[in-house]
Amino acid sequence: MADTVLYEVSDGLATITINRPEAMNAMNTEAKVALREAVRAAAADPAVRAVLLTATGRAFCVGQDLKEHVASLTADREAGTGQTMSTVREHYNPILTALTEMPKPVVAGVNGVAAGAGLGFALAADYRVVADTAAFNTSFAGVALTADSGVSWTLPRLIGQSRAADLLLFPRSVSASEAYEIGLVNKVVPADELAAAALAVARTLADGPTVAYGALKTSLTYGAGHTLMQALEKEDELQAKAGASEDHAIAVAAFLAKEKPKYVGR
Repeated sequence: MADTVLYEVSDGLATITINRPEAMNAMNTEAKVALREAVRAAAADPAVRAVLLTATGRAFCVGQDLKEHVASLTADREAGTGQTMSTVREHYNPILTALTEMPKPVVAGVNGVAAGAGLGFALAADYRVVADTAAFNTSFAGVALTADSGVSWTLPRLIGQSRAADLLLFPRSVSASEAYEIGLVNKVVPADELAAAALAVARTLADGPTVAYGALKTSLTYGAGHTLMQALEKEDELQAKAGASEDHAIAVAAFLAKEKPKYVGR
């Protein structure tokens, strides 16, 4: 992986760290490619049972690197092409697909501002632990763009259509406390405790029943867009898979023995 995104796997937990602190972790092409490949690697690695997505410095990610973006738009005009906006298809869409579809939980440790695509990355996680100094901003309309990075899909599911429309049409900074109140994040901690708190959540998930977590993730996404009867059928399918896992057998045996289960992730 490039230095702009750090990737480490330890005892079933993959930690992906956006690492352009001098640019508030804005996403230039190098960083987008590196993040895409890191997320794909975590999704494909059977040894990875959970993912922690975080960042260095004072920002989580402020979205697209606008300096690079402006230069690219200028080159497009001179060449008569439209390659700049292909980044949505080539970079952001694959990142969001990998985060949301991998059959293992993703935790976002949000250390600072998350804006634009950075907001999209945070919302694509299954659980968000944020510093009390963090803030969120959709940003898109502020630069005459529409939502990307999955925000049009994730945001209304988390806070409702009306609130989502408000934040998209009238971009503003949403504090960590307000984000918690409206259901945008799961847990707010003091900034100096963020790294340890996010790691603790991710480690708990990495040590848990991976097949069941993957099924829960799938069922939540499926249920949001299907009828009750369809959701019941999907639950039946996923429960059969979870019930056949080694971890289910381990959990039942541990329950009967009045012991804490030690899951193997299969």
